[in-house]
Amino acid sequence: MSSKTKIIVLHMKEVIYTALFLVLAIFLMVLVFVLFGSKKKDSSAVLSQAGTVSAQYVPGIYTSSVTLGDQTFDVQVNVDENHINSISLNNLSETTAAMYPLMEPSLESLEDQICSTQSTENLTFSDDSKYTSQLLLTAITKALNQAKAES
Repeated sequence: MSSKTKIIVLHMKEVIYTALFLVLAIFLMVLVFVLFGSKKKDSSAVLSQAGTVSAQYVPGIYTSSVTLGDQTFDVQVNVDENHINSISLNNLSETTAAMYPLMEPSLESLEDQICSTQSTENLTFSDDSKYTSQLLLTAITKALNQAKAES
């Protein structure tokens, strides 16, 4: 049994390239796992344990009353099972609209933001209509709470 010793010559350049490619390959595998492996839940739909999509809202039109002085009007929210479809003002008299001219533009701004994000969180208000927007947002939140589906 004669065993001959084999000598392997490694060039430092090859060792460095190999190490860099290994680090790059590990980084890419981690990146692929993070991007495709962990799916975030869709904020507009809630998955039940059976894997089916359950409703977030009971479909319908929900209203919340707002009183300003002696005038009362309604904020109407239209929802389907998983989406906020529209928000509008009902029973807004001409007198109230004239006394509070920022009411309708504020609601349009809120409606655009809420319908696009499907959330009442992290909304932006203009400085002119901050308090009007907060008043309307409170009424919208109250109407959405009525629309919430029982889990």
